[in-house]
Parts: sequence; structure tokens; C-alpha cells
Amino acid sequence: MLAESLAQRLGYRCIDRDQIIQKAAAWGVSQDDLRTAIARPPTFLGQSHHTKYIYLAFIQAALTEEVRTGNAIYHGLAGHLLLGKGPHVLRTRVIAPMEFRIGRLQDRLKCNRKDAIAYIGKMDDDRRKWTRFLYDVDWEDASLYDIVLNLEHMNLEEACDVICAASRLKYFEMTPESQRAINDLATASRVKANLAMNPATSNLRFEVVAQGGSVSIEGGVVGPDQAKKIGSIVRAVPGVTEVHMDQLALVTHF
Repeated sequence: MLAESLAQRLGYRCIDRDQIIQKAAAWGVSQDDLRTAIARPPTFLGQSHHTKYIYLAFIQAALTEEVRTGNAIYHGLAGHLLLGKGPHVLRTRVIAPMEFRIGRLQDRLKCNRKDAIAYIGKMDDDRRKWTRFLYDVDWEDASLYDIVLNLEHMNLEEACDVICAASRLKYFEMTPESQRAINDLATASRVKANLAMNPATSNLRFEVVAQGGSVSIEGGVVGPDQAKKIGSIVRAVPGVTEVHMDQLALVTHF
């Protein structure tokens, strides 16, 4: 597989979807539920937008914590959409002709051509719906990637050569600024996941921005007691030194 070849060539860690699911489950969601949400996102729990928010919070927290030290190859879960744009991420998409995909799948699953075509169709449809549901983007949009490689014109070894060369470009080098950016994103993601996990705040949605140890929270609360609870949850996150909640708004229910 390309990801493993890249990791070996560059001396990086190779991280897949299952590893992120295992880490995301630490926030109190079962691995089975997370896998079900990924496999059938448009129907899982009635397409709840709050469920979407919670699952994204857990997955983003797990992913950013895993890659914050850099030197990692991640494949799966459209992770580049959760890690944002910037020099700390080389966003790569690999495509291939249908006949190529059918042949590889038949070899891997030992299935006939008809079953391989059906499997690929379902997999592509699920991925399209999943990224639309979770991120509200079209996963085939080339502007979401730094590189799009077509295996019709190169083999896996050549594709590995291209990605390795791109990863060594000056723009994609880890700098103190990009390290701070990914650290801030990891802190903000951890804060959001902890708020989503806590029963006192799990019914709310927040925008969280971290800069160094300073964290700003924006969202709605039902009263001062809940705001106080939010402050204690956020301050318990490692690395948080101050919390700004002036953007919290009181929500009145009629």
C-alpha cells in the first residue's frame, strides 16, 4: 500500500483510520458506533447535526493529538479536512481508472468482477455522502488537495517518488510557526471534545480557538452555572492557562 511505502521511505509513522477510531473512543463513544457512523453517515442516528458535531470533535481531537509531533503519514477519514490548510499538511489524493481498481480489489478480496464493481460503487457513494454529511464538501474537489495523482500513468513506486519529493519542498517543512499552529489546533480540539463528552455540556455546541495557553470559547449557554462549569472543564485540559468566555451567549428557551 502507498501509505506504508511512504512511511518506510521517509521514516515516518503510518497511522490509519482504525487507530484514530480507537483513540476517539476514549471520549466515551464505542468503536462500533464510530465505525457505523463512518460506514453509514447519512442514516446514522437520523442524521443528527449534533451527533455530527460530537463525532467530529472526538475524531479531530484524536487525530490532531496523534500527528501534532509531525513525521506521520495518515490515510483515511479525510483527515486533511480536519487538520486545516498550512505547511504542516501535504494533502494528497490518489485516483485510478476503474479497471485498475477492479483488478486490485479482485486480487485483495478474491471476488468476481460483478461483486468488485458493486463494492467500489458502494464505497465511493458512502465516502461521498460521508464527507458531505460531516464536512459539507465534495471529496472529489481537486482544490481540497495539494497533489492529485493518477495511477493510470504511474505505478505505486513512482507515486511514492512524487509524494516524497513534494514533502521535501521548503513550504512543507515544519517550522516553529507551523508547530505552534498544530499545537493550538490540538488544544482547541481537545477542549471541544472534553466539552462534548461532559454530561453538563454535551448538549451544546462551541467554537473553540486556542493560542498558546489562551483559549477562547464561543457558543450558547442556559445560565451562569453552566458557564462556570464550562470554565472548569476547559481549565482542566493540559496546557490551558487562561480561558476567555466573553463570547458565550445566554440562550432562552420558551
